[in-house]
Amino acid sequence: MGQGALMDWSRREFLQAAAGAGAGASLLLAGCEAQQAELAQLPGAWLGASAERGHRLRGPLPAAQSAPALPLQRRHVLIVGGGIAGLACARGLSQAGLDDFALLELEDQVGGNSRGHRMGGMACPMGAHYLPLPGPQSHEVYQLLEQLGLVRQELGRAVWDERYLCHSPQERLFFEGQWHEGLLPPEPSPNALAQLRRFEQAVEHAQRELGFAMPSHRAPWTPAHAALDSQSFAAWLQAQGLNEPTLRWYLDYCCRDDYGTSSEGVSAWAGLHYFASRHGFHAPGADSIEREPVLTWPQGNAFLSEAMAAPLRERIHAGRTVLRIEAGKHDISLRVWNEGLQREEGWQCQHLVLATPLFMAQRLLGPGLAALDEVVAQQAHAPWLVANLQLKQPLLQRLGAPPAWDNVIYGSQALGYVDAMHQSLRPVSGPTVLSAYWALPQSRRGELLRSDRRHWLTQVLAELSAVHPDLPTQLERADLVRWGHAMSIPSPGLRGSSALRALRNLPGRVHFAHSDLAAYSVFEEAYTLGYETATTVAKFTTNNPIKSS
Repeated sequence: MGQGALMDWSRREFLQAAAGAGAGASLLLAGCEAQQAELAQLPGAWLGASAERGHRLRGPLPAAQSAPALPLQRRHVLIVGGGIAGLACARGLSQAGLDDFALLELEDQVGGNSRGHRMGGMACPMGAHYLPLPGPQSHEVYQLLEQLGLVRQELGRAVWDERYLCHSPQERLFFEGQWHEGLLPPEPSPNALAQLRRFEQAVEHAQRELGFAMPSHRAPWTPAHAALDSQSFAAWLQAQGLNEPTLRWYLDYCCRDDYGTSSEGVSAWAGLHYFASRHGFHAPGADSIEREPVLTWPQGNAFLSEAMAAPLRERIHAGRTVLRIEAGKHDISLRVWNEGLQREEGWQCQHLVLATPLFMAQRLLGPGLAALDEVVAQQAHAPWLVANLQLKQPLLQRLGAPPAWDNVIYGSQALGYVDAMHQSLRPVSGPTVLSAYWALPQSRRGELLRSDRRHWLTQVLAELSAVHPDLPTQLERADLVRWGHAMSIPSPGLRGSSALRALRNLPGRVHFAHSDLAAYSVFEEAYTLGYETATTVAKFTTNNPIKSS
């Protein structure tokens, strides 16, 4: 059905359509054994990070690793980790004119959480899927986007390539039986509207009086910031009398979207930072400001990671699991498992950049670095599930706002879905891929890693079929991605940790560069940290040049 032929459905008509949608929908909603059998026949696979490779660090090395090691390889700088921070560091070293470096990546593809996939010839994301327009403090990110041709300066103002700005409509919310534009529940009660405006004022006060920035280390850190960081966002909201259910749902959704957990699990600093460091918060009304657009691509932020990696191909060594790091007096030695050859190899360097999550850095270095041990003991990571659902045709639509790029269901455990073909310029809608996101409680990490694809697909479809009962009949393939440690949770006290600050300014030849150092996981933090680390390492290299042997 073409987009021009979409119709609005009443509740009765929609239920009738669901009943006639075939056995798939009815079996799914019934939850019977036959449903499991149908899902077992549906094509699809697990994608994403290899838990097996990551878990090599937990136990003794397999017997096969006793095979003769490959020749030792030397570089002046080694980067471990090919996510956004690692790629940014490599890019920064290259732009500084340094060529004696290599990047070692555990997976077969760089990009970390910013990787892409293809289904039926259509690109779709495996993780991060958008980037807000960078603010004045994110000049490294702006420079990257300018060099990639996404923005240019004309008469002193930024002009963005509109092909990559999110097309309208950007967001919609399924609330009380129909779709509404935006993600705030519509037509708030007088009490709800009053609380929305009070929260808007609180965010404006935080921006004006305290100061927030993206990346966060470019804002001041005062006792007032520390006080916010010491308490949960939920406790702060309660103390402010901000307890209206629809407002609290929306703020919880925002926390789960950016931080992986609810307002009870993140600090008040993080809750305010979400809004105050970017576009603010705007209550609905005649003078409400339209939300600032974002950059997005069918493959999500893989567009950026692939563009960053392209000129660095010769320096990227994928399929390399670093097993152990030993820092000597004059150099740093790495034991590395070559996944392709199934053999161990040795690497040495003068400077090492650990662009990995901090808990992985601790396993590689071993305990003993007090600041690192302290942060790892405090820091938690949220597991994520991403389900890419390839559809034969567009889904039947409910009453209200038309299909958008980001589609969220009020009250759902999941975070909604994005339409990979929304950015397409095709005049008539057709097959597409819906990428459904789910930030899971930490208690479900084991379930995520152990349970089969059918188990999780059943839950994803149950959430979405409440609104799209014809989804099972349109489903052609389902590829799922599991991220066991997708993002750092900025829990109370983490952002202001002295140990976290110490790791950012650690002297020596081992450097840390990962968004974990910001206490939460977003592109701007990762890219800036990686690029800043490259600048630091380049200064050492300029003072002490060395050639590879």
